[in-house]
Amino acid sequence: MREGWDEDYNTVLPETMTAAAFDAAEQYPDKRLFIHYIQPHYPFIVDNSELFDNEQAFLKPDEAGSWHQLMTGELTASRNDVWRAYRDNLSRTLPHVNELLDGLEGKSVVSSDHGNMVGERAYPFPIREWGHPRGIYTEQLVKIPWLVIQGERREIVSQPPLDEHEETDDDIVADRLEQLGYV
Repeated sequence: MREGWDEDYNTVLPETMTAAAFDAAEQYPDKRLFIHYIQPHYPFIVDNSELFDNEQAFLKPDEAGSWHQLMTGELTASRNDVWRAYRDNLSRTLPHVNELLDGLEGKSVVSSDHGNMVGERAYPFPIREWGHPRGIYTEQLVKIPWLVIQGERREIVSQPPLDEHEETDDDIVADRLEQLGYV
């Protein structure tokens, strides 16, 4: 299994995820696949440098925790700029999702694990929220897409779980979770 982590962007790029998904589909033709693209999660892949060109710019790929820094005012960016980066990040990913859907046989579902707050007020709190803070259940966070791509369901074969796994350095895991804004 390939590593997949992009050191320049501190994330897994969508094209890497698509290639890994095709590999998994080939290796496990009789299994259901759960493919999780990091995008549109932070860190955003922003190739448009003029979008955020000041020292306090939001979403530089080497700065973790930007959602929290926006909430506290440590970083400044307009909601429009953040939405633009979010949409650009999603737009960069969707062609890879389409490629995967076109290349997989059978029924598929495209969804999300959560939404994001982009400066909206989190009732009843009089503060603006950013990202997906824990313990907050606003419509922006819990209303997610659910797109069903019709097709013949593949026959799934049940097998006992494999008792093999690769060891991953705990420091690498902690660093990557921090880069993705979870720590």
